[in-house]
Amino acid sequence: MPLASTRRTGLVDQVISQLRAQIDSGEWEVGDRIPTESELSDQLEVGRNTVREAVRALAHAGLLEIRQGAGTFVRASSELGGALRRRLEQSRLRENLEVRRALEMEAARLAALRHTDEDLTFIDRAMALRESAWRERDMPAFVEADFTFHRAVVNATHNSLLIELYDDIAQVVYESIAHTAYEQPEEDESIDHSGLAEAIRAGDPQRALREAACYLDELLSLAGE
Repeated sequence: MPLASTRRTGLVDQVISQLRAQIDSGEWEVGDRIPTESELSDQLEVGRNTVREAVRALAHAGLLEIRQGAGTFVRASSELGGALRRRLEQSRLRENLEVRRALEMEAARLAALRHTDEDLTFIDRAMALRESAWRERDMPAFVEADFTFHRAVVNATHNSLLIELYDDIAQVVYESIAHTAYEQPEEDESIDHSGLAEAIRAGDPQRALREAACYLDELLSLAGE
């Protein structure tokens, strides 16, 4: 959605509302770099100090992250998400995996019940990329493909709240995948996800639940105490 110029009183609050609307609408997604302070100032027709104050307020709320020298990025899609991310960052890997386990097991069950043909295409594509990257021992590509696979499963639930919650913990999920991938000995096989993909395709929610529990329990065993 286009940003409109702001001319009335309460400029900071109005700018905050417009910036939040960009996030709420999905125009700015989690991980996106937002326009610079100067660009926002021009688009909104307000002073840079006003923009700076609004951005700081949203950063304090956890929606934005200001990275010195890099810009400002969308950190979460809601204040709840921002608070959740801050809390997860203070938790141990095992605690984060336990939270991930709860979400992904239910996601697997719902995906088996609700997936579309398009969802299966995304899941299969991510599986193929994941397996190819592991064979080539391309760890950055493997981590990206593995994360894409899990997100595709979550998206196949078509539960908007579950998808939003998963997006809010996405960075923690990504980091846990990277930790496990780089810690595994090179001769080991990757944790198998083919059973989960097959269960979702077959529309078998109980098997999907078991398959998700199996790989997540394996991740927990690798994480230790």
